[in-house]
Amino acid sequence: MFSSPVYWILNEVSEFLETCPLLQTALSLILLSLIFPAEHGNDGHVTKPICQAAYQNDLGQVWRWVKEDGNYINVQDGFNGDTPLICACRRGHMRIISFLLRRNADVNLKNQKQRTCLHYAVKKRFTFFDYLLIILLMPVLLIGYFLMVSKTKQNEALVRMLLNAGVEVNAIDCYGCTALHYACEMKNQTLIPLLLEAHANPMIKNKHGETSLDIAQRLKFPQIELMLRKAS
Repeated sequence: MFSSPVYWILNEVSEFLETCPLLQTALSLILLSLIFPAEHGNDGHVTKPICQAAYQNDLGQVWRWVKEDGNYINVQDGFNGDTPLICACRRGHMRIISFLLRRNADVNLKNQKQRTCLHYAVKKRFTFFDYLLIILLMPVLLIGYFLMVSKTKQNEALVRMLLNAGVEVNAIDCYGCTALHYACEMKNQTLIPLLLEAHANPMIKNKHGETSLDIAQRLKFPQIELMLRKAS
């Protein structure tokens, strides 16, 4: 086990770097060009100013828009139907998510893909910037590994926050998938127990006729399969 000061320092460093957009952009571009040249894309195109601010982790702007009009907190973007909360969950911006939840943002609003914030919280992967930090810091006293663990714990905390806020754990998207389907696709042994504890149903079928249990069997992941069988 690693001491809590280590996680605190890593979180502080990560938050500081997120406040340096030029540095973040430069490092991300280096990673894109050297490591992931074919994976350049952005699934967060937004047009509402508050949605853009939430996606870009600009808490000050999010606060300003909410203060100007409380209805902005649940506004849906005209491009893809994302709410500010969904935008923040796409990127894992914890401060903005906490801010929106404290002001009773609706966790069950869906975008045009019929996904809630929980779908995106579960589907969230490491960003290019995260991968860059992990790769660069891995040789330095395994700091890259500690950062990876810290980011994983942060995502677990995000899902807990949404579940505690009353998000519908069995909501299905346009493909008939629940958050549990996606957690199984990603073989996420950390999030699956949280979803099952919140009464996620492992027997719901998506539009391909697959349940979460079917996915675990297809991917040959016996630990997850055992968890799902116990829950069902």
